[in-house]
Amino acid sequence: MAPAKKASVKKASAKKAAPAKKAAPAKKAAPAKKAAPAKKAAPAKKAAPAKKAAPPVVEKPAPKKSTVTCPLSNFEVKPSAPGLSPRTKDRLKEKLLEEKARLVHQADELVAEAEELARGREHGDTQFDEESGDGDTISVERERDLLLSAQARHVVDEIDAALERLVQGSYGVCSYAGRKIPIERLEAIPWADVCVDCKARAERRR
Repeated sequence: MAPAKKASVKKASAKKAAPAKKAAPAKKAAPAKKAAPAKKAAPAKKAAPAKKAAPPVVEKPAPKKSTVTCPLSNFEVKPSAPGLSPRTKDRLKEKLLEEKARLVHQADELVAEAEELARGREHGDTQFDEESGDGDTISVERERDLLLSAQARHVVDEIDAALERLVQGSYGVCSYAGRKIPIERLEAIPWADVCVDCKARAERRR
């Protein structure tokens, strides 16, 4: 029976040992998931610009009126410049000075005449009686001379005012309405300071 055992041993050695089973390959580790990109922070809201302070309200000056109210008629009239040429002004100024000299001389003569009448009456040069009335006549003449002298002096004052307006540049303009005085009126009365319309209204108010 021993040889049988050998045979079995031989058969056993003849059989190669079964190859060891290959170890199953290790599973690859799942790739790590990429981290989700961080969300961008929302941009900070810009602060609302501060409201500008409203500029101070500047009151505009009221527009100048192009008209004036005539104190005599209460009408709105538009003032005007004199518009006199230098030559015309010089001519009118000469007339003013000539008229002033004439009136001053006239006023002086009238005063002298009135004083002469008064002296004659005081010395008794004239016979006075109730029938002739010479005393009253002399008194009336004297009063008339003094009145005419005062009127002449008044015109002299107006001439002086006209000469002043020539210097100031307002000569030839109505002092009430500011309108131009026609040259014809200035030629006739160079010291006039009101236009014909205002002069007529002023006289009606008296």
